[in-house]
Amino acid sequence: MAQIATISLPGRRVTPTVHVKWGNTDIAMGSGHPIVVQSMANTPTADVEQTVAQVLELARAGSELVRLTVNTPEAAKAVAVIRDRLDQAGCSVPLIGDFHYNGHKLLRDVPECARALSKYRINPGNVGKGDAKDEHFCQMVEVAIREDKPVRIGVNWGSLDQELFARMMDENAKRPVPLPPSDVLREALVESAVASAKRAMDVGLPAEKIVLSAKVSGVPDLVHVYEELARRSRCCLHLGLTEAGMGMKGMVSSAAALSILLNEGIGDTIRVSLTPKPGESRAEEVRVAQQILQSLELRSFTPEVTACPGCGRTSSDLFQRLAKSIEEFICEQMPVWKSEFPGVERMKVAVMGCVVNGPGESAHADIGISLPGSGENPVAPVYMDGKHWGTLKGQDIDTEFKKLLTDYVRRTYGPKGE
Repeated sequence: MAQIATISLPGRRVTPTVHVKWGNTDIAMGSGHPIVVQSMANTPTADVEQTVAQVLELARAGSELVRLTVNTPEAAKAVAVIRDRLDQAGCSVPLIGDFHYNGHKLLRDVPECARALSKYRINPGNVGKGDAKDEHFCQMVEVAIREDKPVRIGVNWGSLDQELFARMMDENAKRPVPLPPSDVLREALVESAVASAKRAMDVGLPAEKIVLSAKVSGVPDLVHVYEELARRSRCCLHLGLTEAGMGMKGMVSSAAALSILLNEGIGDTIRVSLTPKPGESRAEEVRVAQQILQSLELRSFTPEVTACPGCGRTSSDLFQRLAKSIEEFICEQMPVWKSEFPGVERMKVAVMGCVVNGPGESAHADIGISLPGSGENPVAPVYMDGKHWGTLKGQDIDTEFKKLLTDYVRRTYGPKGE
């Protein structure tokens, strides 16, 4: 995997560039670089077979970074084996180690784990208590410095530094008009992240090796916390609504929160934390994250298919079946198209159901088809590059349009003269 192409995103918050590397893969995040999609495996890391299989699935779905739980000596020892197995499979996706409670011991006692990981995630709320808290945090940062690895300092309101929160609540109680506890909690999250970044830099970790996150599970809370974090820090920011939930709730909540922030120029890497249904693919969170970025026109991953919702003019389900068939066809072709036809992921396709908005939407797409609606013969005008190309008729419109689509891709995105 080559380095992601640098693009210009107007309005993006200016940050240092953080590089997360493994082998020939160099994922650059920060202002001026594409927003990076990451995910997390939910397998026991000590189970090498399961974890390798899931990381491969996530990487093939488009996850550019994959985080692993590193919580036991067995898990730490498995990381290097997993890394080697992935390399043998031709997968150089960088791995992030997620550490809580005992990360300082695991990084110290299993040096091969520290080397095999491309980035460490440290939660300052879970590194120890009292004097040990700073000591353990600094020990992990020192390993990152020695191994030349970036660190995500990830604060979470479910595991916030309780000593810090208690102190801030005491200070709040002395105010003439105390703030609501929720406001103090938000401020404690920001303070924990900013102070921890400063502590890491005091130890010697440069700003271009630091990513910050402050995750909550409420949309308004997340927006407020990240707007304040962006105001008070220059570090790269990792966005994610923690414990977003299952299915539609998780997708909609994540899209709502992340879209507000991304549209404000806040955020350098994202994860959508969906709870998968039993037996459901973990890769769904990758596809949702990609769709959020693509919908905001921040990145392109696959051709966009525009399809109308249908109305009384479309009592036939022909356009619905055609839209589904075209989406599936594009998904099947993308592994080949992406490598052979650079830029095809930016193509726009329209599959419309009737003559009201169909021709106009089709003309706006790179290639589009407009079905006639109900009560009419299956006659469908096709548009290419904004111009009426011709009309498809009969019962085999699906196959004929797929041929036209394939020819368009080869002609438009293939080598000149093809």
